[in-house]
Amino acid sequence: MRYLAMKYVLLFCVLLLAAQCLAPGQGLVNFAHLRHLTERIAWNGDSVGIVHVYANYPGYEWVDAKESGPEGIACVDDAARAAVVYLRHYELTKSPQSLTEAKALLQFILNMQAPDGNFYNFVFADHTINKEGKTSFKSFGWWGARGVWAMAMGYRVMRDVDADFAVSLNSGVVKTFPHIDSLLLAYGKTRTIGSFVIPQWLLYESAADATSELTLGLIEYVRATNNERAAAYVRKFCNGFVVMQDGDEHTFPFGLHRSWETMWHMWGNGQTQALASAGGLFHDTLMIASARREAAGWYGRLLTHGFLKELDAADSTKASRFEQIAYGVRPLAVGLLRLYDATRDTLFLKMAGEAASWFMGNNIALQAMYDSATGRCYDGIRDSAAINRNSGAESTIECLHTLIELQAYPLAMRYFYSK
Repeated sequence: MRYLAMKYVLLFCVLLLAAQCLAPGQGLVNFAHLRHLTERIAWNGDSVGIVHVYANYPGYEWVDAKESGPEGIACVDDAARAAVVYLRHYELTKSPQSLTEAKALLQFILNMQAPDGNFYNFVFADHTINKEGKTSFKSFGWWGARGVWAMAMGYRVMRDVDADFAVSLNSGVVKTFPHIDSLLLAYGKTRTIGSFVIPQWLLYESAADATSELTLGLIEYVRATNNERAAAYVRKFCNGFVVMQDGDEHTFPFGLHRSWETMWHMWGNGQTQALASAGGLFHDTLMIASARREAAGWYGRLLTHGFLKELDAADSTKASRFEQIAYGVRPLAVGLLRLYDATRDTLFLKMAGEAASWFMGNNIALQAMYDSATGRCYDGIRDSAAINRNSGAESTIECLHTLIELQAYPLAMRYFYSK
């Protein structure tokens, strides 16, 4: 990591000047656009919050999701993301409005969970559930993982402010345990693609990316309860992430954690965030070492040479740079913050700040992707000269998640203004 440390020494004077010109953290987090996307509805006897999926430039009116057939106007995926963001904001600021917003979103998530613990994802414009769509059918996958994350964090936070509601959230988490047990019947089983080992006990039989979101939720539950069953789940999933890691700081593919089979993609690849969080919680040096290995080898290269969209670890020629999105930046930046928490190595704060500076224009397009005046985060960088100025739920929420976390670390905020 020596070359990284030298890089940050050379940047320091430039960053001090930038920090003097832009007051870090003052008015940076703006929920206005997320609140524009949010609608409060009466549903199944509850008042719930839904987050509209898309809002397109220039007027930013609500737009339905239709990419995979009829999907709907709002989904568990985005409600869960937003609930996590509001809960974290409440933890850091004690904002009563953030707590209120989180509770309404959690009410929606609970209503989207079936009695068997699985989840539907989308609702249509008439507020009926999309039960047949391929991005919404009742299952325990991406939207189930995010549902667990939101409910578990909600339980941890709500215990002290709304004990009755916390009981419902706890029940929602526990109802998913049989599905996790079914996944882990394959614990220890692997298959291979060439020289690459594929653990079979992750979601979708190798989706480390989706499983990282589930693991982050289970970590929240362990923090709240010290539940041994949930702790065992976390350890087993983290072991799977380690199996999906290849190379080191000097050897391709440089310590990255593969997302699915032999592929790595930047979006949603939260294994370092999960490993560092779990490693800190359990004082597990092997988990922390795996997170550090990705940060030192792979994250360092992304920060030095520019972000990628995806890469095939089995064939380094199969790589693409675009489209770059906020959902790729959050796992990288927040993962580095959690790695600092676990190691107290300030280099990871500097790296986290620089990773997040993508939002401020320190990116290949040299354009700001977040507008603090409106709270909009644009949906992506299409190529080196063009950005997608739509501003949907995912981009907005993932950006706010990153900024809320970053603001708790003054040193990281200095590097947030990198150029």
